[in-house]
Amino acid sequence: MPKIDTAEFKNGVSVLLDGEIFTIVWFQHHKPGKGGAVMRTKLKNLRTGGVIDKTFNAGEKLEQAILERYPMQFLYQQDDEYVLMHPETYEQTIVNGAAFGGGLKYLKPSMEVTALEYDGKILEAAVPFFVELEVADTDPGVRGDTVSGGSKPATLETGAVINVPFFVNIGDRVKVDTRTDTYLERAK
Repeated sequence: MPKIDTAEFKNGVSVLLDGEIFTIVWFQHHKPGKGGAVMRTKLKNLRTGGVIDKTFNAGEKLEQAILERYPMQFLYQQDDEYVLMHPETYEQTIVNGAAFGGGLKYLKPSMEVTALEYDGKILEAAVPFFVELEVADTDPGVRGDTVSGGSKPATLETGAVINVPFFVNIGDRVKVDTRTDTYLERAK
């Protein structure tokens, strides 16, 4: 395993700590008045999603976890298992619904997702940041409702519920930011 020094810390770098894989979310070099310099960090556990604060001594070496990211295609769901296929090898892999986190509500068949793998095991599968989905149910728009008006809840084809402007109707396709669960625009 390659080692990484605290001086090489960057956001997004993954390290092994106590048998778990953590990704650096935030770091700060700190030199107190007396004593040695330290590196303060916020680390996200890739298995649980929890974030912890951890302080390392300057120059401390940690094992770096080399993660692979690659596209996969979502095929279908069976209970809480989701079947993904590698687009080049056509190899199929089953992942648990927890691997998708909050993006699971936007998942639909044939969608391309990004798999994050470590040591032959998929730790995380992420839906695209922006998706276009059809509005399956919402209150009808009323004449005179404008873009600058308020918003109403709408259920999308995948079952996700987001707030949309009053002028959006059933059957409209909308663009959604999956990271913030927000409506962006009507799809062309």
